[in-house]
Amino acid sequence: MAALDSSKLKIESRTLYVPPLEELKTVFSEALSKNFAEFSVEIVDSPDLKEKPFTLAASGLGGKATVLEVGGPFFLRPLVHRDKVYDIKTMAPLVGHGEKSFVIGAAGGPWPYINNNCELMMNVLLDNPKPSESSRIAFVDKNNGTSVLQVLPKNETRFALMANLFLSEGKPGKVLKVYAKKRTGKNDFIATMQKALVSHYTDKFVGLGGTFLLKEGKAKQHVMPDFSETPINTLADLNNWLNFYDMSAPLIAVGTFVSAEPDLDLKVQHFHSFSYHGEGGHYHIDTTPDIVEYLGYFTPGEIFYRVDQPSVVKSSGKN
Repeated sequence: MAALDSSKLKIESRTLYVPPLEELKTVFSEALSKNFAEFSVEIVDSPDLKEKPFTLAASGLGGKATVLEVGGPFFLRPLVHRDKVYDIKTMAPLVGHGEKSFVIGAAGGPWPYINNNCELMMNVLLDNPKPSESSRIAFVDKNNGTSVLQVLPKNETRFALMANLFLSEGKPGKVLKVYAKKRTGKNDFIATMQKALVSHYTDKFVGLGGTFLLKEGKAKQHVMPDFSETPINTLADLNNWLNFYDMSAPLIAVGTFVSAEPDLDLKVQHFHSFSYHGEGGHYHIDTTPDIVEYLGYFTPGEIFYRVDQPSVVKSSGKN
């Protein structure tokens, strides 16, 4: 199935407020102190993210840092909009990026590729010939209900329904290194920082992208089964349809989080994870707070793009 013509999609843009990293360090440190027994926030030169444990498709997060949201959960409701298939390779030039951009994040997977609904962990350097640096999908085995993780071929750059992506030139540069261990509060790693943005930047729109490693512990994650044949009308219907799993570290997550949703009906946080032991999915929260350990690298975006926003507002499934 061919992807939609990106040039015909509605695209809105907003300039993001880019806080000084020192300011974000203070904002995040204060919030993490209320939710984790151990934590640190440092401003560092980005490590080579192509190396283990992250194994991303590019070395850094720098260069034209862009936060992108496409579609939304309402393209699943009440019945799936199967036509909502996109291609980041053709969309990237329309949001200020060339064909060699580095793209990471969480999205609905390219269901036509396997003829089955799936989750996408986008991790791609567009126009990169190396097949080992690629995106992954997770889907539910129809025979036994287990989740399956699969590497996509390097030329499969489609996604479907919804996406929260971070685009850059993959360049090295200064980033926030965030570490946290032993959760003592109700907010998980990403929720802690996202809520801190909301509290601190009450009149500004701030967005970050990046990656984190669940080093120790387990996490509640979902994987969408194949498309529902019965209407999904409520959040309860949605949660009853999803398949939830307790997945084990190490998990490598990619995605974005933002401070607010002015009038764009945003998913304020959205991360998908993959692993090398066959597990991956949509991250919700750690389930082993006493032993959980996180390490993440993040950078603020400079511009935000909203593409093909559903006409229905106030969507469900914010995380």
